[in-house]
Amino acid sequence: MKVIPVPCLSDNYAYVLIDEDANQVIAIDPVEPEKVMAVIKGTSMTFNTVLTTHHHMDHSGGNTRITAMVPGLQVYGGDSRIPQMTHQLTDGEEFTLGSLRVRAIQTFGHTTSSICYYVRSKTERLVFTGDTLFVGGCGRLFEGTPEDMHESLNGKLAKLPGDTKVYAGHEYTKSNLRFARSVDPDNLELKQKAERCAKLSCTMPSTIAEELATNPFMRVDQPALQIASSKTDPVDVLGEIRRMKDNF
Repeated sequence: MKVIPVPCLSDNYAYVLIDEDANQVIAIDPVEPEKVMAVIKGTSMTFNTVLTTHHHMDHSGGNTRITAMVPGLQVYGGDSRIPQMTHQLTDGEEFTLGSLRVRAIQTFGHTTSSICYYVRSKTERLVFTGDTLFVGGCGRLFEGTPEDMHESLNGKLAKLPGDTKVYAGHEYTKSNLRFARSVDPDNLELKQKAERCAKLSCTMPSTIAEELATNPFMRVDQPALQIASSKTDPVDVLGEIRRMKDNF
């Protein structure tokens, strides 16, 4: 299993997931189909599936063009606002693509259409998180509440195995980590991660273990974040630091 990040728009990532065992590829959020198709054609593998993380057009906006380019594509998504969707998923639904097992994790907060895709091969685990979980951050609360995002991040994604690789929908890492250090200044692992990421043009993948150690939105039960937010309840902490990040 191999993942190729495809830079799109200003700071988006689409992804091409390569399943060597089945000689096929899967596209995740192919918002600029021409760029994604150039990568896919270079693999000489079968392409028949699109996974869409949520309905915002900077993620789903390429679905109509790519399905016209490749008739018969299966398009998975979380609600009826996903263009060209052929398979609407429910929370926890599992399905097989080639040699890979995929679980749909419904993650409210950023949108109510959000699905994170947890993908397993025989030896690896990864998750495509769209705009729910970023490296060092989380998405804005457009269609959800702090309670929703807390459940998505800390009730669901945090429970994945620590070595699960995280592929987020945007390259926001450097600014996210600057904010994280402002609210969690004594976190040595965070400092080290910020120094590593400062040298990288593409900071994906992270891992669930790294996010639990460094992402303030997944550390809302920690004293440093409670102090920074002047809150103690984890949901209130998340809501306050999300407000602080919005104004950072």
